[in-house]
Amino acid sequence: MDALSVLLQNVHLFETKYYRLNGAGNWSYSLTRQDTILFYLVMSGSFCIDVGNGLRQAHAGDMIMIPSAHKHVSYALDHHGDEALPLDELLTDCKENTLDIDGDGDPNSSLVLIECKYDKEMIRPLLSVLPPILPEINDESDGRFEVIDVEIKLLTLEAERERMGKTAVINHWASIMMIECLRVYIESLPEATENWLKAMKDPFLTKALAAMHQAPNQNWTLHNLAEVAGMSRSSFAQRFKDTVGMPPLTYLIDYRLRLAARYLRLQQNSIGRISELVGYASDSTFSQAFKRIYGVSPKVYRQQYQKQNIA
Repeated sequence: MDALSVLLQNVHLFETKYYRLNGAGNWSYSLTRQDTILFYLVMSGSFCIDVGNGLRQAHAGDMIMIPSAHKHVSYALDHHGDEALPLDELLTDCKENTLDIDGDGDPNSSLVLIECKYDKEMIRPLLSVLPPILPEINDESDGRFEVIDVEIKLLTLEAERERMGKTAVINHWASIMMIECLRVYIESLPEATENWLKAMKDPFLTKALAAMHQAPNQNWTLHNLAEVAGMSRSSFAQRFKDTVGMPPLTYLIDYRLRLAARYLRLQQNSIGRISELVGYASDSTFSQAFKRIYGVSPKVYRQQYQKQNIA
């Protein structure tokens, strides 16, 4: 399995919602969301997206991902003057997931907006290195995706029918869109980039990353990982640190503990079993390592999460 596939194994999107937005004339709206990934599929026309620290024009055939913006504004290309109304106010008039945004003029764009919740701990390192809007459009990638028509048809079919597993299917399609946007972005990264995701393209590091994510419970040493990568220990350690920004075993510990936090939130395994799943020889060693990062023991962390979800 390739490194990106392994990296995303425990990244899950959920509570996916989608809307068909049809803009006419001088239309605009603002959208504020916390802990949400947004996608746009541009059916027809063009419009602008402003996330505060990134501005993008989007055109028919584009698929766009906004990984972590708390607020953004979307508007017609020739928009002027009027303050953008919150989309949530406009959605009170939404019927069958379709909203017409009338800016007093001819229809000029049709969009599909998709919003998804995500597991913050598992996706944190990924979001920290992504641009405000992706994929970035350049000479090598014009931002258009061959899969967009298939995505829209399947999403529409699922939304229109009340069938078993509907929510799961829509969540999976949102995950596929995220993967599509990520791989286009990673494939376009220049060699000189400081972004640790370029390790996904490194023929040596990708082997070690995949191994750590596939078997976090294994007793990995620097020597073992260097062997998997096909490099000498010193060369591997230096190359990994230069590319990823931390030593290999530091990366492994960080991943193990983020995975442990996810298992604790899922509440499907005992703390002892979670300790084994993430590669700790004893519960006490696991508890000490977890507390150094999260400030509380695994038991307290689980209890706090339970209380938050009951409240």
